[in-house]
Amino acid sequence: MSIKLCSVLLASLVTVALAVPAAAQIKVGVTVSATGPAASLGIPEKNTFALMPKTIAGKTVEYIVLDDATDTTTAVKNTRKLITEDHVDLIIGSTITPNSLAMLDIVADAETPMIAMAASASIVEPVEGKRRWAFKTPQNDSHMSTAITGHMADNGIKTVAFIGFNDAYGEGWYREFAKLAELRHIKVLANERFARADTSVTGQILKILATNPDAVLIAGSGTPAALPQKTLKERGYKGQIYQTHGVANNDFLRVCGKDCEGTWLPAGPLLVAEQLDNANPVRQSALAYKAAYEKMYGAGTVSTFGGHAWDAGLLLAAAAPEALKHGQPGTREFRIALRDAIENTKNLAGAHGIFNMGPKDHLGFDQRARVMVKIVDGKWKLAGAAN
Repeated sequence: MSIKLCSVLLASLVTVALAVPAAAQIKVGVTVSATGPAASLGIPEKNTFALMPKTIAGKTVEYIVLDDATDTTTAVKNTRKLITEDHVDLIIGSTITPNSLAMLDIVADAETPMIAMAASASIVEPVEGKRRWAFKTPQNDSHMSTAITGHMADNGIKTVAFIGFNDAYGEGWYREFAKLAELRHIKVLANERFARADTSVTGQILKILATNPDAVLIAGSGTPAALPQKTLKERGYKGQIYQTHGVANNDFLRVCGKDCEGTWLPAGPLLVAEQLDNANPVRQSALAYKAAYEKMYGAGTVSTFGGHAWDAGLLLAAAAPEALKHGQPGTREFRIALRDAIENTKNLAGAHGIFNMGPKDHLGFDQRARVMVKIVDGKWKLAGAAN
């Protein structure tokens, strides 16, 4: 064999050797809000990726995790980089609704499935056009609004004031909550908004107090949601206060302190996993994530928001074997097959509920994914399944 032919064959073998590992590796691009106003949500999400499996169905998995600093522009930039430069097979993120909505056009154009860790139903509904590529793991605002309005009605609340973020999270919550409140004959007396980075909401709270509502619903997430509650207490409000599942972590308890005592909220079962009945179908899967997280990061560190990241990993692990029957990682065929396989997820027990997805449902949760919780003595107390 000639030296020239050997050189050609060697070059070909090197090319193949370099190409095969890349094709064999599943690449997951992640953008989380690990800094900025949503950091108390994004940090446990970021931490959770260290617990994810490094191999799935015989393929190695690489998680490329970027911080979007709770900024929509950065989330979009991260998503473009992950798709065009890193050639990922799946996007997981972002932490908050505005970021996740802004990412939809990019993932759809690239035909890359996305699993959001943000709550708004508008990320996945209606399942058509660009939303065919989007899935999510947190419970919908509509799902949780049903629980809150049911609890209000059962406890004789007739009037309520609303204060929420002045972004897609707050707007989505108001839209769903107002609709359900009307059906239950609960009158919404005020609709106020505030920014995630605000340091004062005195003006908004004074307007709310002027309406004298039986209850106030605060539609915020993470530690910024403590600001309206603390202001209500400072101004002497004696009515019932509700929060959304966006505050279901210990950082909120720390920042809100005594001012959050007696607050009601709907939450995923993970928040009170050890208080769940042994027969609860989510108890075992929620405790499995809690044990894994606290083994690495310490007792008492688990967060419901990290659970949303964990559930995204479970969806990938369940879908990848089926997708691999239709294509190899790094190819359009694999991405399409992965989207299809996630959409067909059935009876998958996660940290927050049981996933049963379909062509018209890219969340797949039912009532087993929510419980009502009350803050008692600075701790989360299970009050029973939501109605």
